[in-house]
Formats: sequence, C-alpha cells, structure tokens
Amino acid sequence: MAQNPRTTENNSPPTDGRNSLLTRRSYVRSIAAAAAVTTGAAAAGSAAAAEDYETITVSAGEDRTIRVESGETFENKLIDCTASNARVTVAAHGTDWTIRNVAVEGELDVGKPGAVFGISDTGNGSSTLENVYLADGSTNAGHDTAETAIWVSPEHNGHIDFKHINVQKFPDNAIYASAPAGKGGGTVHIDRCFAANCRISHYRIGSAGSKVTNSSVRLDDGEGYDGRGVWVWSPGPCEVDNCQLEMNGNHFSIRAGANGGGATTEVSNTDYDTGFNSGINESDGSTVELADDVDTDPEAVIPDGVPTSPEAAARGE
Repeated sequence: MAQNPRTTENNSPPTDGRNSLLTRRSYVRSIAAAAAVTTGAAAAGSAAAAEDYETITVSAGEDRTIRVESGETFENKLIDCTASNARVTVAAHGTDWTIRNVAVEGELDVGKPGAVFGISDTGNGSSTLENVYLADGSTNAGHDTAETAIWVSPEHNGHIDFKHINVQKFPDNAIYASAPAGKGGGTVHIDRCFAANCRISHYRIGSAGSKVTNSSVRLDDGEGYDGRGVWVWSPGPCEVDNCQLEMNGNHFSIRAGANGGGATTEVSNTDYDTGFNSGINESDGSTVELADDVDTDPEAVIPDGVPTSPEAAARGE
C-alpha cells in the first residue's frame, strides 16, 4: 500500500502556512517585476492564425507572469514551457474575469514553489476557468519546491466555475481551492473535470456551497504522486455528485475535515474506491453522508469536452 503523501500543512490553521495567500502570491509578485505579460500584449508570443490560437513561448530559465484583470478574457493561448526550467504563472485576482481555451505544454521542472494558475474573484462576482490543459504536469519536487496546478487564494469571496480542466502529475495539489474557507468564503464549482496522479489532493474545497460534479479522479499504480481524490476542509457543507473516484487503493477517495475543523460532505450518484482504508476518512468532527445511489465500482473516464492535448485546448475544441 502506498504511503500517505506529505501533510505537514495540516499542522497549521487553515489560513496559515501552505494554505495561505502569502506563500504563493508573494512569489507571483516577486517575479512579476521581472516579466509581466498582460492579456493585450501581442509581443508575448507569435500568432498562429492558421491554428486559431496564439503560442506564447517561454524561454529556458524564464519565469513568465501573465495577468488577467477584472472583466478581461484570456483565451485561445498555447503557452510553450518545453524549454529547460521554463515556467509560467497566470494570475487573475480581480472580478468577473474569464480564462478559457488555454494550454500549458511541457513538464515543469523549476525547483521553486508556485502555482501555474493563481486565481480568485475578490469582488463578490463570478469568474470562469474553462477548457484548460495541464496534463503535462510538473516534476515531483521536494516539500519546499513543489508546484501547484491551480491555486485559489484565501481572499476569494465571489464564485469561480471550473469546467473542462485536464490536470495531471502535479506534486502539490491539482485544484487547491480550500483556502477561502478560512477567510474570504468564496465558492467554487468544479464540473466536468479530470485529475490524475497528483500528490496531496486532486480536488480540494471547503467553503460552504462549494461542490465537485460530473468529474473524475484516477490514481495509477507506481506513479508516486498519490493524493486524496476529494478533500473537503471546514466549514462546508460541500457536495460531491456524479463523480468517479478511481484511486486503485493508493489513497482515500474522499477525506473530510482538517486542522480541527469539521465539515459535512454530501455525496450522491458517485462511485468511489474502497481499497485504501475503506476509501473514506472523517476527521475533526467531519461527516461524509452517502446517498443511496452511491456505489463502489468507479471507472474514471475523461468527461466529454475535457481537452486531451495542448492544441485541442487552445483551439477550444
């Protein structure tokens, strides 16, 4: 049986340490001065008219920051990070923004903590992240240098819809959206997404009203990125509906509760894997409520509409 992934962040309150804005956004700010690209900066990449998307090429050793402001749309971009030690941060911390049809191509290997997408809706509005390819992943770096795929900051107080996301092989969470539960209280809806072989967790939520629907998680034997399927932090309640959690006995399908805070997780029309300690963990006074239509024979297929290549994502296919 695989070992539990690192959980040292559990020793701090929900808004401190790895679950705080400081760790990731201070990093984003520090590199922004060196290289900032706005959504309207045509010089950032070369347009590929025949492909109906723009390619943004990140040079070897470069940290690129792309900022999406309130009310803006960032779409149809292929961000090429195939060069050695190239990485990108797409930062959106305003309100009513949209990021769609975006791919990050190339396995990231940078040895610095950060997030590929650092996002929040801080104006009590509604923002969208959809049709995104992050399946090339990141190397399995150490505790202080691990990369997060998608990070929602504690200041998030609005709503974010996640739709058609493909995220695989990230060592510090796939969609890490639990931090607002301890501060801003903003909600997220993860719908029709696919996550596989990430450490810590795949879908991590906690604010009351947040949910994961119509989505899949898969852990493959021998990948070394074993993380929880869905991790619900306090206060909740949160919802898991029509999901396939195929963990292959490598970790909990659903964990509820952390850091002394309990949460209620309502699970319906879902199949989950029981191979790791019965598949469900309830801690800190939390509860996982299973509806009658919940079963234990998961098949984690990629939902329709989720991009399976960088080009498909950038084209919006």
